[in-house]
Amino acid sequence: MIAIRKSNERGHAQHGWLDSRFTFSFADYYDPAHMGFRALRVINDDHIEAAQGFPTHPHRDMEIITYVLEGAVAHKDSMGTSTVIRPGEVQRMTAGTGVRHSEINPSPTEALHLLQIWILPEKAGLKPGYEQKAFAREELKGRLRRVADREGKDGAVTIHQDATLWAALLDKGQSATHEIAPGRHAWIHVARGRVALNGTPLEAGDGAGLSDERTLTLTGEDAAEVLLFDLA
Repeated sequence: MIAIRKSNERGHAQHGWLDSRFTFSFADYYDPAHMGFRALRVINDDHIEAAQGFPTHPHRDMEIITYVLEGAVAHKDSMGTSTVIRPGEVQRMTAGTGVRHSEINPSPTEALHLLQIWILPEKAGLKPGYEQKAFAREELKGRLRRVADREGKDGAVTIHQDATLWAALLDKGQSATHEIAPGRHAWIHVARGRVALNGTPLEAGDGAGLSDERTLTLTGEDAAEVLLFDLA
């Protein structure tokens, strides 16, 4: 079964400097039919104006992944981390017993576009932690590249959950196939461009949940960037 979540059906919040689309319920947006998918709890599609961002705020008991599409984000946290995340880099922060952080667009002129992803951890009360890794764009071209998983395989960042995040850059006509093991599920998020998922067209911002499917094939209908979550 494939359940499509169209981009224009997502929640929306406009705060002047911040324009956000919510795949699942978040903050003031509540939709009981879209509270998450398996352990995947949040995909927020954020556009942040120049020199703006989220001031210091707390989190706990969540695996937080930041995936930058355009621009850069300056991250600082209560663990002493101070860094900048750019396209091609994946950040994982384990909020665990509690962490405070800020996320600011450091550019005085350029907008920032990022995906903020939350995954429920396998247990509460984990020690807070931080990890950030860069992935060459060539590694994502025409294929699914593992960028986050439980064991850090193939240089992926580690997450405390039985979940794997794959990323792909597909040109028009390029295809990538993923086998879904029995009893597992998948979520697709089209970050930009257009693809066909097992023949069904999806556009930027669209998502799709797959259950009781064994194979998924993504084919670029024009240049596209896609995330695939393989979930227990």
